[in-house]
Amino acid sequence: MKQTHFRQTRTLYAGIFTLMFLVLFPVSFSHCQQQESFEVVSPDQTINLTVFLDKGINYSVIVDGKLVVKKSQISMSLGEDKLLGYNPGVVEITRNQTKQEIKPVIREKTAIIDDHYNELILTMDYDYSLIFRAFDNGVAYRFQTRLMQDITVVSEKVTFIFNGRNQIFFPEEDSFFSHNERSYLQLELDTMSAGRLASLPVLVTTPVCKVLITESALLDYPGLWLESSGDGGLNGVFPHYALASQLRSGSDRSVPVVKHSDYLAKTKGNRSFPWRILCIARQDSDLIKNQLVYQLAPELRIPDPSWIKPGKVAWDWWNNNNIYNVDFRAGINTETYKYYIDFASQYGIEYIILDEGWYSSGDLLDVVPEMDLETLFKYAKKKKVGIILWVVWKTLDDQLEVALDQFQKWGAAGIKVDFMQRDDQEMVNYYWKIAAAAAKRNLLVDFHGAYKPAGLRRAYPNVITREGVKGLEHNKWSSDITPEHNLTLPFIRMVAGPMDYTPGAMMNAQPDNFQEVFSRPMSMGTRAHQVAMYIIYESPLQMMADSPSNYLKESRSTEYIASIPTTWDETRVLEASVGEYLVLARKNGSHWYIGAMTNETMRDFNLDLSFLDSDVYTAEILEDGMNADRYASDYKRYTRTLKKNESFRIKLAPSGGWSAILKPR
Repeated sequence: MKQTHFRQTRTLYAGIFTLMFLVLFPVSFSHCQQQESFEVVSPDQTINLTVFLDKGINYSVIVDGKLVVKKSQISMSLGEDKLLGYNPGVVEITRNQTKQEIKPVIREKTAIIDDHYNELILTMDYDYSLIFRAFDNGVAYRFQTRLMQDITVVSEKVTFIFNGRNQIFFPEEDSFFSHNERSYLQLELDTMSAGRLASLPVLVTTPVCKVLITESALLDYPGLWLESSGDGGLNGVFPHYALASQLRSGSDRSVPVVKHSDYLAKTKGNRSFPWRILCIARQDSDLIKNQLVYQLAPELRIPDPSWIKPGKVAWDWWNNNNIYNVDFRAGINTETYKYYIDFASQYGIEYIILDEGWYSSGDLLDVVPEMDLETLFKYAKKKKVGIILWVVWKTLDDQLEVALDQFQKWGAAGIKVDFMQRDDQEMVNYYWKIAAAAAKRNLLVDFHGAYKPAGLRRAYPNVITREGVKGLEHNKWSSDITPEHNLTLPFIRMVAGPMDYTPGAMMNAQPDNFQEVFSRPMSMGTRAHQVAMYIIYESPLQMMADSPSNYLKESRSTEYIASIPTTWDETRVLEASVGEYLVLARKNGSHWYIGAMTNETMRDFNLDLSFLDSDVYTAEILEDGMNADRYASDYKRYTRTLKKNESFRIKLAPSGGWSAILKPR
């Protein structure tokens, strides 16, 4: 890493000169305060972030010479006597230039991340600083305090005031108590009424570029949400600290807050606060490549993460254990999960999940009589298949040490923690506590009922994926998971980090003949659309949601899915449009994998293969069948030769997909 420091400090002489000037010209400064401004520019000189100081602190963002974010105010209140951002006085200015490589433990998009930015640090009176960074693909800022005593953060002012007329992809929420599984409403930001609430990330389309708003390094502090201001802007809002929460009657999982405090957090006075991030994309493809959430996250906290193993998971809950052509009664019992293990072993799938029902509600140590876990774990070990255990967050919290010790003793590979539905300070700290406790025992973690990724996974890469996404499970009870929705997620939710969408449906339907069936669910979109998700959707722990019996019946699709990895050395976006289509190529080792998806519109693409390394490849292709526009499960799988620099045309049915696995000859 290369760093260059420029320091400007007010000297004694400057102070004397200022004092003399005030004495000689007292009227000049008695009725006004002079505005100061400071600028930090991206390494490629195309993004300018300017900070304005007068009675308050404001910032603006210019992209390619055009104003995108107008003066937007920021501040933080630590109580009546301490408002960080009121009448700010700069005592030191520091400028840094950083260019380094980050090598993530889990290669979600790339094996190497280029971390290149310019930084401006404004050290203020009253023991706090503001840090601003400008990247070639976005800007970010955070507060930093240097107080020796603990503090109470009463409020934080976060504003985004956009210039011109703008549209927004708005994941509207009813309240802070949420799974954060939302559809994206496409609205006119300028005409939205005030007070509409959204979880993050949020995507704004401006006349100049697209801007995705999210955060990173979220620790010991509540998560950021956004509220429409009513005048074309967005204001940050936060869940207040929970003074009391209460388990709903008859439930082991729903624990809403019943009493809030009048503050956001009680925390250390000497600390850095979360980054507020604006990812900037001139083209839609830039959103797919953006990794600022990871770049701004806390660094690795696991001494040796080599035990962390990405892979696929055979999942039981979505398919309702619909197993057939067997001589035992399917359900939550030992024989059923031996069947899952046999299936996983046959196809080289690394894990299975024991989802809801394996333990008695409220007690992780009370295994239901139908399940012989000792036998099951021994059987799985023999077959070289890991077992991940689903748990309700509150039950796990009540029995944390004894339960995790027992899971480790059994030989569990990980835990799937569910139903948190909050991101106030207490709950955010719960995530970090579980990540650390699981890492201590070499356990993976998959958070469901969760808020968006916000940097935890870099510090604890055993937190290998999380939900916080409106995914395939909603097909069981709604018609919301449309092909258009599927083509929106990669450009918004996936920018924040891996998403456990849980693909893999083998019963497929076009939108006009889709049905909501809870016990025998199907997907909306073609078979090839589902298969392409394994290349396009990022989740180092990737589910296979359908029944093993269906996968065995559809062995050609299953073999294909099983051969696709879940981590990537390189990602290239070939075609991209939010909500409409996405074609990308990913590399793992010497093999390339190309995935394409479209919304309800049939599309052709002419693929330029000049990015390939070798001259000649054998391509295993899975594409929409001739009749996939009517019968969505129709697909074609075949092998052909593809050459570097050749142009190759592909065709996608309405709601369709296309995939290729390229192996060099």
